[in-house]
Amino acid sequence: MKLQQLRYLVEIARHDLNLSATAAGLFTSQPGISKQIKLLEEELGLRVFTRSGKHLTEVTPAGQAVLEVADRILADVATIRRIAEDFKDHRHGTLSIATTHTQARYALPPVIKAFIAKYPEVALHMHQGTPTQISDLAATRQVDFAIATEALELFDNLVMLPCYRWNRSILVPHGHPLTEATPLTLEAVARYPVITYVFGFTGRSQLDQAFQRHGLAPRVVLTAVDADVIKTYVKLGLGVGIIAGMAYDPRTDQDLIPLDAGHLFEPSVTRIGFRKGTFLRGYMYDFIEGFAPHLTRAVVEAAATARSREEAEALFTGFELPTH
Repeated sequence: MKLQQLRYLVEIARHDLNLSATAAGLFTSQPGISKQIKLLEEELGLRVFTRSGKHLTEVTPAGQAVLEVADRILADVATIRRIAEDFKDHRHGTLSIATTHTQARYALPPVIKAFIAKYPEVALHMHQGTPTQISDLAATRQVDFAIATEALELFDNLVMLPCYRWNRSILVPHGHPLTEATPLTLEAVARYPVITYVFGFTGRSQLDQAFQRHGLAPRVVLTAVDADVIKTYVKLGLGVGIIAGMAYDPRTDQDLIPLDAGHLFEPSVTRIGFRKGTFLRGYMYDFIEGFAPHLTRAVVEAAATARSREEAEALFTGFELPTH
């Protein structure tokens, strides 16, 4: 039995039993993967996958048990390597982050700039995607950290740490009637076409819930994953924008007026998550603390060793998160 064979097993399952996609992801040949899987099955004396011709159709019950152990073995191997790397040279390595456009564009730049200045020999890789994609990348160990507002709670194998609270702004052009609304209400906002985030992005669920609680159904005329796109169409006069407050830049958005909407919506919480059991190198703890200063190494270790998500969340009970 070889580690390479176990890696092939896990990657085949990750690619929904698609051997072509697995081979492309691993930069190897499909026949080579098929051969190694057959050799492993012969050694084990059982079928890991059922087949229809040359295609894999499903994981057998025995195969599922083997896959779970193989995933743990590969994780342990990765941990051993990280431990060795940390003791050999704690300032060299890689750090991979999956996040949304809002975090990458507005929250992370100063953090990453400071991190690179401190650790110039650490190669940093950033992946952008939907919150679900981001969470899945961390849950399957394809990235070290996931940073998002939505979807992290859907993955039970992630350690989730609250970083900061944030709320929204209503964006309108100069001279818009909403600038005279005192106080600003959801009823007033709902009278105009709305441009905001795609559902599942950047706290969109809290926005929808707020309107629903007031019996309102705003006319959403355009959605986007990118706050800059939302601002572009607000400038064109197609509607009022609802974006994360941090996404308004007074230097570049001078032709728009941000109206504080903190009293209209529940605040959202951005979290950083990583796979349970992950060995964090020293610079990884530094990155987390640079992004959220209250998440010291001691706090992160306590959350990572908590017996349940409830126990981990209890660490932050009564704690006032910073506001972004």
